[in-house]
Parts: sequence; structure tokens; C-alpha cells
Amino acid sequence: MQSWSCVDVPVIPGQGPALRLYDTSDRAVRPVSPGKTATMYVCGITPYDATHLGHAATYVTFDLINRVLRDQGHQVHYVQNVTDVDDPLFERANRDNEDWVVLGLRETALFREDMEALRVLPPRDYIGAVESIPEVVAMAEKLVAAGAAYVVDDAEFPDVYFSIDATESFGYESGFDRSTMEQFFAERGGDPDRPGKRDPLDALIWRAARPGEPSWPSPFGPGRPGWHIECSAIAVNRIGVEFDIQGGGSDLVFPHHEFSAAHAEALHPGVRFARHYVHTGMIGLDGEKMSKSRGNLVFVSKLRGTGVDPMAVRLGLMSRHYREDRAWTATVLSDAEQRLALWRRACDLSAGPNAEDTVARLRQHLADDLDTPKALAAVDGWCKHALDIGGNDSAAPDLVFRTVDALLGISV
Repeated sequence: MQSWSCVDVPVIPGQGPALRLYDTSDRAVRPVSPGKTATMYVCGITPYDATHLGHAATYVTFDLINRVLRDQGHQVHYVQNVTDVDDPLFERANRDNEDWVVLGLRETALFREDMEALRVLPPRDYIGAVESIPEVVAMAEKLVAAGAAYVVDDAEFPDVYFSIDATESFGYESGFDRSTMEQFFAERGGDPDRPGKRDPLDALIWRAARPGEPSWPSPFGPGRPGWHIECSAIAVNRIGVEFDIQGGGSDLVFPHHEFSAAHAEALHPGVRFARHYVHTGMIGLDGEKMSKSRGNLVFVSKLRGTGVDPMAVRLGLMSRHYREDRAWTATVLSDAEQRLALWRRACDLSAGPNAEDTVARLRQHLADDLDTPKALAAVDGWCKHALDIGGNDSAAPDLVFRTVDALLGISV
């Protein structure tokens, strides 16, 4: 699948401290320690609708991680999927009397436009679920052969399920107890009441063909992938196991990320799927989480269509810490627009106060679990000093300009 175009990332003098991120499974902030090439997998969209601010907050967060790692001298092998065959896509297509393939292609194209506008660096591998089906089938075969998965005894619909007892450490990523797992499994695409399953929490890895649904051949009969195995197969085949960072929104911790990890770990005993599991908070509107069911989504494309600068959207999303559940309000956007105007006025000066300490503090704050509020405040401080008091360092405005571009992705 085609990714989106990349922007040039300026190189700035020096190097910041090592990146430390909160790991969901360890419930602690700890160092990220990649080799020469850092590896990162972030779950992509199901393209039944346009990019909303919850999506944008997630991808901006992992873009910051990408930029910090590059600034520290690493190459970054970033992989992202597109779940371009799944129930929500079919439901929306049926509602609108539209071909599900056309819908998916259109919304994926709009997502790429939104990512370009937000200056999110593209993944090296951008893989659709449909194009990964041979990989999913191969992984499902191995899981069944290893006794980690089974075919239900159903002559009409012989679905294939993954056993939650296939790995000894199942549940380590989320840390949830059984009752919490059951609640989220039922709420987030699971099928606990499916007859023939050995355990209500066993997860679907191959869905046998149903009337009116697309299907592909497999040794288990025609069908299509389950949700979790898609990401597991794509990640394993691009960056292996024990890659550096798996990421997504906090609503993916269970069941999606837990099972994606377990699928791979069942075939690679003794190793973690990822060294770091990183999750972003939810974005709300008027006191409620943005969601399709509530009908309160704020779309990036609609903001852009009304003339909102994408850089203000990006700044607004970074104004609170990435792990916080936070609200998007008119005040958040207004404050971000004022901040963007302040930065642009200051960076347009012919001289200003020395900016080396500002760059160092910006790097330090980002390395400390992406503390963007403090990072933005560091830039604010330099800009206000430059505009209110001045300075005689002619290189400083350009250094700040290149730094906020390189590390924060903000074009001023």
C-alpha cells in the first residue's frame, strides 16, 4: 500500500539524552534502548471514516518518538497497518450503499492527506490487511500446528481461534484481571458467546466465509483474517519479535495488543513481542470520549476545510501529556493558534537571545516520556524573551525554527 510523502527533517547541532517512555506492561517509565535502527509498529486505521482527533493525537505522539529517535542518531524502521477488511468497514458501506473497497480506498487516501498536513513522518512499511492475508494464513497454520489455535467444530462456519492459555504470560501487557478482560473483550470486537470456543476469551484468527462477505482461500477453507493476527503477522514479517516499540491508543491495550503479542509469542517462546508497549490517552469533546457511537468526532479534514492551520491542530494535541485522557475545546484550539502566531513572530526576527539552552531543555523534556507541555513552554519562553527584550544572536531565530521543525514537527 502506498504511504504518504515525507517532509525534510532538519539536522540540529548536538544530541539529546536517551529517550525514556512509559511501558504499559511494566507500569513504569524506562529507557528505550534501540540499536542503530530503532523499530516501531503502530496500529493504523480501519478506513470507514475520516481521521478524527483521537487518531491524530496517536499518530502525532509516535511521530514525536520517531523524531526524537532520529535526533539521537538512529534510523527508524516504522511500520503501520491499515485494517482495510473488517466489520466496521462493511457496516458503513452497507449503510451508505457503497462498495466497501471504494470506501476503504477513499478514506485511506484522506488519512494520508491528513497525515501530510500534520507533517507526520510516513512509515517505511504501510501495509493493508488485504495484502497481508498470505502472511496471516501462514501464521494461523503455524499456530494450529503448534496447538496454540484450533478450528471450532462447526460444519457451516469452521472459524479458527487462538487459545488464551497458549502462552504462560498472557495478560502481562494489560495487567487486567479476568473480569476486566471479559468486559473489554465483549465491548471491543470479541465474541465471548460464540458456540464451540474452548474459552469465552479465545480470539478469532480466521473467520470462515459468511454470505455477502469477501473471502480468500486458506487451508481452513475460505474466509478472512481476524483483527489481532493481522498486526501480529505484519509486524513479525517486517521487524521481527522483540522490536523496540509497539504503539496505539489506550483502547487497544486489551484485547488487541494483548492478543497481537500473544500470537507472536506463542511461536517464539521466551521473548516479548515488543520491548516497549506505549499507549496514548483518549481525546474527548464536551466531557465525553470521541467515538463513532456518540457521533461527536472532530475530523482533521473538516478543521482543515474551515481554514484551521494544521500546525495549530498539532500544537493543540501536544499541549497536554500524551498519556492523559484530555479534552479538545475551542479554547485548546485558540490557545494553540496564539502560540503558533507567537512562535512565527519570534522566528521571523533577525536576531534574538542565545537559543542553545532552549534547545537543550526541549530535548530533555521530550526525552522524559515526551513531556510536551514543558517542551512547548521552553519554546514559549525563548519567543517571549526574543519579542519583549530582544537579543543580538543572529543565528538564534533560525536555530529555534529548525529545532521546532525537527523535534516537534511544527513548521513556523
